[in-house]
Amino acid sequence: MSQKIAFQGELGAYGHEACVTARPDFTPLPCATFDDAIEAVRNGDADLGMIAVENSTYGRVADVHSLLPESGLHIVDETFVRVHINLLAQRGAKLDGIKEAFGHPVILPQCATFLRDHSIRGRTSSDNARAAREVAGGGDPTVAALASELAADIYGLDILARHIEDHDRNTTRFLIMAREPDYLRRGTFGMMTSFVFRVRNIPAALYKAMGGFATNGVNMTKLESYMVGGAFTATQFYAEIEGHPDDHNVQLAMEELGYFTDHLHVMGVYPAAQRRHED
Repeated sequence: MSQKIAFQGELGAYGHEACVTARPDFTPLPCATFDDAIEAVRNGDADLGMIAVENSTYGRVADVHSLLPESGLHIVDETFVRVHINLLAQRGAKLDGIKEAFGHPVILPQCATFLRDHSIRGRTSSDNARAAREVAGGGDPTVAALASELAADIYGLDILARHIEDHDRNTTRFLIMAREPDYLRRGTFGMMTSFVFRVRNIPAALYKAMGGFATNGVNMTKLESYMVGGAFTATQFYAEIEGHPDDHNVQLAMEELGYFTDHLHVMGVYPAAQRRHED
């Protein structure tokens, strides 16, 4: 029996494309929500989860950074998918006849220029692949979907326009989650460590907590804050650094961080993707 990898969305979604690219030997398991994808890994229905966390145009995916620390899962890899948005319609439909195009709220702003230039009204769908499926079964040649070429193949749609995204480097980053951590050194582009923490309620705690990374030469590639439990005073931080917890400079930096935090949890240790080293 082949192993399964869960993703949010329907077959043909960009999460599906990420699964095919990063884990071609796994069977993709579509899930309605990120919560469902995480739960599929937790309960053993899937071996891995492919979770979208940020897009180079739109920014971070809402709520994901608050979901992951509570998931009980561990980050074991990352992958980047170049998001090519395509206008898909029924067989025989014409571009100048398209009046509406359905896509996820994250996708719509990424191709706003194309839609405006062609007088196409953007309409929201819960999932890009779902939009493609519904267009395929809808019987209306004036309605299109904003989705991947994979979705066009799966649902038998014509591609009326390819790569219509506003930015030619539009990319989504995904984290691959597993039930067990993997601290082995692997990959050829170095290691990454992700963790969450809360600073103690003392003056300049965050400034002091970050000082250890600077003085020990540890590159922090991401630091984001979000509220926990609906309280303005309970701020949690999500951070990513280059390096492995066994590296001496990382050990020193994390030790110093510990002095100024009342909660620190390593989310995962994983190989840096080649995409990080490309211009």
